[in-house]
Amino acid sequence: MRIVIAGGHGQIALRLERLLHARGDEVAGIVRRPEQAGDLLAAGAEPVVCDLESASVGDVARHLEGADAAVFAAGAGPGSGAARKDSVDRGAATLFADAAEAAGVRRFVVVSSMGADREPPEGTDPVFAAYLRAKGAADADVRARAGLDWTILRPGRLTDDPGAGQVTLADATGRGAVSRDDVAAVLAALLDEPGTAGRTLELIGGDVPVVDAVRNVASH
Repeated sequence: MRIVIAGGHGQIALRLERLLHARGDEVAGIVRRPEQAGDLLAAGAEPVVCDLESASVGDVARHLEGADAAVFAAGAGPGSGAARKDSVDRGAATLFADAAEAAGVRRFVVVSSMGADREPPEGTDPVFAAYLRAKGAADADVRARAGLDWTILRPGRLTDDPGAGQVTLADATGRGAVSRDDVAAVLAALLDEPGTAGRTLELIGGDVPVVDAVRNVASH
């Protein structure tokens, strides 16, 4: 498969690129800064420099032509304010979905966040609240699209622990942590499982092997 990843220099995206390259897929990662290209090349991915905050739908669609799947793994990142949470975590996600539809790429996987469907509790840090609202709005936009075979993945608290290869994946899992390695492994498995289209799934660490967890979700 050819897979295009938005936010190609992110911590989960780089892990996913390595996994996809190792199994023989063709991978391209969209990055904002040219100096990030070397890290993508080292991961086995083709770097594509394109700023999703300023690009047009047509610009992005050209990078998606011929792809079998698209993954939105971009985010404004730590240290960014509420405005960029909206312009990246919502705006860029919507743009990327528009571009996928324009390019005829149906399979579309989104890395979201647990808690994005609910109004943040009173007392939540304002920037984090903006992030959750942006993710929730982006997810709602994607779920309304008949032109995409979408899956939305909502991991719990992310860690840099080595991947265990075992997870809990379900419509609702409860709170918990999950390693970025295991998130990447689940994304790779989701790309292979069209039966997960139309599902919004939560992910935390667990005791079910990744491939089995994805198959179990697809069969229910």
